[in-house]
Amino acid sequence: MQAPRNATLAGLLAILLWSSLALLTVATAGLPPFQVLATAFAVAGVLGLLRAGARGRAGWAELRQPASALALSTTALFGYHALYFIALKRAPAVEANLLNYMWPLLIVVFAGFLPGVRIRPLQWVGTLMGLAAAVLLVTGGNGLDVSASHLPGYLAALTAAVIWAGYSVLNRRHAQVPSAAITVACLLVALLGAGVHLLLERSVAPTPGQWLALLAMGAGPTGAAFWLWDTGTKRGDIALLGSLSYLAPLLSTVLLVLSGQAQAQPVQALALVLLLAGAWLSTRSRGAG
Repeated sequence: MQAPRNATLAGLLAILLWSSLALLTVATAGLPPFQVLATAFAVAGVLGLLRAGARGRAGWAELRQPASALALSTTALFGYHALYFIALKRAPAVEANLLNYMWPLLIVVFAGFLPGVRIRPLQWVGTLMGLAAAVLLVTGGNGLDVSASHLPGYLAALTAAVIWAGYSVLNRRHAQVPSAAITVACLLVALLGAGVHLLLERSVAPTPGQWLALLAMGAGPTGAAFWLWDTGTKRGDIALLGSLSYLAPLLSTVLLVLSGQAQAQPVQALALVLLLAGAWLSTRSRGAG
């Protein structure tokens, strides 16, 4: 019982780290998105290699994995981020982010198809409350501007959500693969991101402050977070992690407000209440039958 609980806590830590991504992304303003992607994942990959080297033969052995596991993680990490960037270019940020934040709900839906996983009624309620909180945070309580001209962007955002949710659930099939193996996927994503950057973007030299943000991004939300999420999705309570994933947009908003990058609004307090109540219901459901 202790191992699944620790794995679930690892997944929760990943969610907490992801909440810092928006603030760090703001700090890299002016840098091309795929340059940021390539650099952050390169930092994550290099840190993983340094860890493997420090552990010697055992560390290098942890990087070995079946081709199917590597293909899944690489496709998910690169595909999700690439489609999210495309969505932000082809659709308004509010609608794109809202569709993107369908992935926690989709994780709960997909987890219901896993053998031995039962989604309890309270967990559904808690997850939907989290979705409602995300809607309030993303829209600010205002209406949506849905336009047919932005359909490619909408599809990109929704596809990104499906890819991340599918990866999170399918990853359980590779539970025997050490989480350290995510290092190889990070390096491949860095190479793919660099290729797209060189083809489509013009390089911009980061400032010292932007380098610090990129290093922090690679060490945290695009580094250790994926390692921790790998552990959580393989061995933890995947449905509960899906429900709790709505903490990411809430905490992200809180960090932006505290740093002066966003203004506090009454609707954020309502979102906080909804999300905390939903998280409480989701965690309570574990012992409800």
